[in-house]
Amino acid sequence: MARYTDAVCRLCRREGQKLFLKGEKCYTDKCPVARREYAPGQHGRARKKMSEYGLQLREKQKARRIYGVLEKQFRNYFDKASKQSGVTGENLLAILESRLDNVVYRMGLGTSRAEARQLVRHGHITVNGRRVNIPSYLLSVNDVVALAEQSRGTKRIEEVLDITSGRTVPNWLDFDSDKLTATVVGVPTKEDLDVEIQEHLIVELYSK
Repeated sequence: MARYTDAVCRLCRREGQKLFLKGEKCYTDKCPVARREYAPGQHGRARKKMSEYGLQLREKQKARRIYGVLEKQFRNYFDKASKQSGVTGENLLAILESRLDNVVYRMGLGTSRAEARQLVRHGHITVNGRRVNIPSYLLSVNDVVALAEQSRGTKRIEEVLDITSGRTVPNWLDFDSDKLTATVVGVPTKEDLDVEIQEHLIVELYSK
């Protein structure tokens, strides 16, 4: 499957804010966004008036980059959200938050969503007691996510848990820090996001 492999810090600079794609580096003074608050490239410093379409496109790209989703899959999520009852934008955010790799990240088992995605792919995560290696697996209420027994106590996991110890776990997850398990107890809402997303701009873009 295609995946962005270039410098992820460029993505944060392009969106003009921290998307927390680099893990530990995002929380230090070495973060390029803090050092260079302008877009990358030759014309990054130039001030440009953003059109309505441009604002909508940037918000969609920001959401895609936060969750590490490619365009086709993101559009499929939007189509699914639009067919559900309720507000399309809020449904979209709930779907993105319910991805297994995102939940592993929110549990503090990865310093970034990319690291959490790697944990899932390498078979370190179970859902309801069964090993799942699909990062895009969508979780439902009452699903239980856990770190596989064989993966506990590894040096990297201990390092990550120490780094993420102060991270807030959203209310829709019942997290047990001793057992390293999380039970989905509700539906994610906009208030639970760790990065602000103006979902109505994404809906406007796709509704044209």
